[in-house]
Amino acid sequence: MLNRLFTDQLQLGLAQSAVAALLVFVVVLLGRWRKVHLEREVAIALVRGLVQIIAVGSVLVVLLRGPQWTGAFLLAAMILAAGAISTKRAKGIPGSLLVSTCSIACGSGSVIAIMTWLGVIDTAITSLIPVGSMLIANAMNTNGLALNRFRSDVLAHVGEIETALALGASSKQSIAPYVQASFETSLIPAIDSLRSLGIVWIPGLMAGMLLSGSRPIYAAIYQFVVIAMIFASSSLTSLVSTMLISSHVFTSADQLLLRPGNGEIGTQAKKA
Repeated sequence: MLNRLFTDQLQLGLAQSAVAALLVFVVVLLGRWRKVHLEREVAIALVRGLVQIIAVGSVLVVLLRGPQWTGAFLLAAMILAAGAISTKRAKGIPGSLLVSTCSIACGSGSVIAIMTWLGVIDTAITSLIPVGSMLIANAMNTNGLALNRFRSDVLAHVGEIETALALGASSKQSIAPYVQASFETSLIPAIDSLRSLGIVWIPGLMAGMLLSGSRPIYAAIYQFVVIAMIFASSSLTSLVSTMLISSHVFTSADQLLLRPGNGEIGTQAKKA
């Protein structure tokens, strides 16, 4: 229908974006009916997402004509941005920005570096950036899930944690169950993606390779390789994140900083 009304490709794209955004807001309004208020957050996310993807697309046009080493700087910028976005899921935890950035850099960066060195990921920017961005984005999502679950569990079990500390348990022992739960929960999307690959969903990368003339079997195998790399980078990111963040919710005297309603106070206490 829209392609009949709009013959210009840019106008068609804007119309499609408007329809997609309208659909999102219909869902948000249904959530509001259930007293779930996400209007502001979703509106900001939609605007940012559209502006950012257009900006990145414009930058990629320039980078694709440049030397290969420029891809490394673009991936590094993506990691920094991913760390800043992911840390919003750990409000009240001191040092969450550094933890998120280091975890994503360790998880996705190491997988990208190893797979590029082995020749699994082509060093050409046209291959490195799309695949690398998928690894970074999924690592960011996994890190956000891990931090959010960890924060929620700690806030919900302050009494149990302090009781364990009073009975002589170390800070790591007192929050060990919540660290493990956050790690396992954060990997659910990555595991489900592996399980459903080819049955529930056919990723766009495989479809693109088929359209570009690649052999169907090779396209399918490479898609599996990408999903496996996503799982590896996500798992490593979550592992590093949960290990690092657990030490940021206690003072040097093993006093719990993260409490309901006083995340800012906890941050100030640790700085003091």
